[in-house]
Amino acid sequence: MLELKNITFMVQDSSKEKGILKNVSFVLPDDKFIVVTGPNGGGKSTLAKIIAGIEKPQEGKIYLDGEDITDASVTERAKKGISYAFQQPVRFKGITVLDMIRLAAGRELSAAGACEYLSQVGLCARDYIQRDIDASLSGGELKRIEIAVSLARSAPISIFDEPEAGIDLWSFKNLIQVFEDMKNKLHGSILIISHQERILNIADEILVIADGEVKTQGSRDEILPGLFGDCERGGCRFYQ
Repeated sequence: MLELKNITFMVQDSSKEKGILKNVSFVLPDDKFIVVTGPNGGGKSTLAKIIAGIEKPQEGKIYLDGEDITDASVTERAKKGISYAFQQPVRFKGITVLDMIRLAAGRELSAAGACEYLSQVGLCARDYIQRDIDASLSGGELKRIEIAVSLARSAPISIFDEPEAGIDLWSFKNLIQVFEDMKNKLHGSILIISHQERILNIADEILVIADGEVKTQGSRDEILPGLFGDCERGGCRFYQ
């Protein structure tokens, strides 16, 4: 179980400090699928980075299975079972897709075994398995490869920051199936930052963050009906 208590994160804005997260508290139980949503600029991505250890809060505590990990590094948190997928995936010149999937799996993995993960995210394995994770790959390709890497890792806690960003409509439909399969098969906790209604529709719980604060949290059936205004082109406008 992951627990955040009274998390506050500030940044310097011109001559004054600006609150990005203000006294945020919530619990990610074991074997739950939670989607964090809310207006752009509300603090969602910052929250994900704080959980992963990329950013450090000025106030508050983070507990993993009762252990205080507030001061733990990214590497330490990864070893404890926290996986993080960036909104904009990192490129690694000289590292192949096969290398990355093997590293994530943490075991001897055949090329055929690695290809199974690529197939799950809609990529033709023979076209990608020996490709470098570099500028030759599009943003959408990188995004799907990063999700395949997360699948290979099978971490107890998997965090995805806007996984739909840069992915075409056909791939997005497959992405929903990937997350449904993760939810049903991996039996780990999943936290996704997203404003896409199709992703919200498969969540166990929804957490709404706006202006750096938790506005509401509850089951999908409790939160979703009153969450959205007009939806256009697959995205939605939140009620203010």
